[in-house]
Amino acid sequence: MRPAAGITFGGRYELSSRVAVGGMGEVWKASDSIIGRTVAIKILKDEYMGDPGFLERFRAEARHAALVNHEGIANVFDYGEEQGSAYIVMELVPGEPLSAIIEREGRIPANRVLGIVAQTATSLQAAHDAGLVHRDIKPGNLLITPEGRVKITDFGIARIADQVPLTATGQVMGTVQYLAPEQASGHTATPATDIYSLGIVAYECLAGKRPFTGESQVAIAMAQINDTPPALPADVPEHVRNLVYACLAKDSAGRPLTSAKLAQAATALHRGNVALAASYVPQVMGQQDPATTVLPSTTAGDAATTALPQTSPLTNPGAPGAAAAAGLAGEEEAPKKKKKSAWTWPLITLIALLLIVGGGTAVALINGANNTAETPTVEPKPKPTPPKEDVVPTTGEIDGSQLIGLHFDDAVQRLINLGFTDVRTLEGESVPADQAGLVTSVNPTGAKVPLSETILVTHTIPYGEIETPGTPTGPSTVQVGDTFVVQNISGSCPTPLLPQDFDITYTEDTGLLMSQLANSSVQVKAIAPGTLNIYYKFGCSDGSSSMASPTSDKLEITVEAAPEPDPEPEADSDSDSDSDSRADSKSGSEADSDADAGKASSSTSSQGTTAATGTNTADAASSGSN
Repeated sequence: MRPAAGITFGGRYELSSRVAVGGMGEVWKASDSIIGRTVAIKILKDEYMGDPGFLERFRAEARHAALVNHEGIANVFDYGEEQGSAYIVMELVPGEPLSAIIEREGRIPANRVLGIVAQTATSLQAAHDAGLVHRDIKPGNLLITPEGRVKITDFGIARIADQVPLTATGQVMGTVQYLAPEQASGHTATPATDIYSLGIVAYECLAGKRPFTGESQVAIAMAQINDTPPALPADVPEHVRNLVYACLAKDSAGRPLTSAKLAQAATALHRGNVALAASYVPQVMGQQDPATTVLPSTTAGDAATTALPQTSPLTNPGAPGAAAAAGLAGEEEAPKKKKKSAWTWPLITLIALLLIVGGGTAVALINGANNTAETPTVEPKPKPTPPKEDVVPTTGEIDGSQLIGLHFDDAVQRLINLGFTDVRTLEGESVPADQAGLVTSVNPTGAKVPLSETILVTHTIPYGEIETPGTPTGPSTVQVGDTFVVQNISGSCPTPLLPQDFDITYTEDTGLLMSQLANSSVQVKAIAPGTLNIYYKFGCSDGSSSMASPTSDKLEITVEAAPEPDPEPEADSDSDSDSDSRADSKSGSEADSDADAGKASSSTSSQGTTAATGTNTADAASSGSN
């Protein structure tokens, strides 16, 4: 089924407008008619529907992508197949792709790039922990919201797209400008592959252009394998450049160990803490492993340059670079015979004379040494030296680089061992628990610091605990079919974390979460009698690390069955007969009333007033007694 505005998929997702078109399919904005939510729906192109194996992998990857629950990854809500089309229903993310920002702004400031890298790497770590590798990290797959948040898209599809035969579309699946060397070489992608691709994205943001280009995809892939990226602009801070170069190491072992460590290093650099960044990615200090260091380019005219072997052989002998390499290899394997110089024999004669002269000199030296050894010598006795007085040091050397990154207990002990008598610790910035206690600065430092001077060791501290969120509030009793509001869904985080991703749990048998409203409230509909429990938790994050809150207490709501409707009236004939009966009854009653009234009036003279005037009767009796 060809997508168009007004068409409904899955009986509930009505397409409204096309958002984007890609190599795999189209993305449309759609409305979910069941719960009233606006979503994005990705519809695969028809040519990918003919392979049952591809469809099965697509289904599996859609399920896997839905398992990654992270604020930095676009959520997957649903999957379906109908009328020759397969589709995935996803979260509709407001904003624009990073590729549009690069195209519009050119270069992006380093601090902003560090924020993008930190957020993306944090999200990638969540995917890697779930066993997923994205394989196609590029600016077009990173959506930037108006608040500056990063959302990764195309999880799942990118992972399996490279398994489709090349002849299906005639082009290499994935984006070759962002392929890691191991991908370009045909090896299995790993989490380090995503780190390399993210490094290419960071390079493009900082330089305004990609590091590797070429006239064909094959040429670009070979550049990814063999070439050194051009140096980043000089106005990019050195430690930021080093972090990007570490991500672009040809050997995956030379890259940051995990996406989490890359995120932590980027966050630390964003805050200006180089030492803390180096504790996560040591290459930030520029001390890279020689096997992974990015080497400067060389020229044939440099006499001091040594020819280095390529990391892998060229697979296209017809390419100019391959032809040049083949020519050099041939010269090494079959060196040409050179004509002997006319100076050959004179040089041999000269060398022989030098050896003779040198040999005679050596003999003379040996004999001289022997003759000297035969003459006894008397060494003078050394004069006694007065004992030296013990010198008590008053200063010591403090090298901050040797202490930063250590646990503060170890750093304090080292300073005490050096003789410093007044070492104090200061609490610094808040970090995740596994990063707490590391030294971030030492003051003072230098070659001659007085041992009696106060030494301040500043270290990181763990984030504070997240308090249990308040119990949600709402009605205690509702009826089936009622729509009501549950409030007080909120929470607070320790500085500098911010609350996000409220996870609301409710009893699905008796209720349905309709929508999230403003002012920390949600709209719920009662759908069946019983007990409806509602509770929640939330996350706290700073873009690179996150914590989960405890679960709130439950709001318990009793859902009662809706009241039975009034019975419908009987047929008209029955109604008429009933009316006649009631009329006859009324006539008889009225006749009886008239008769009674006559009796009452006839007895008034002797008995006084009726019951309705009993008060008057009571008054009359009272008067009689008087």
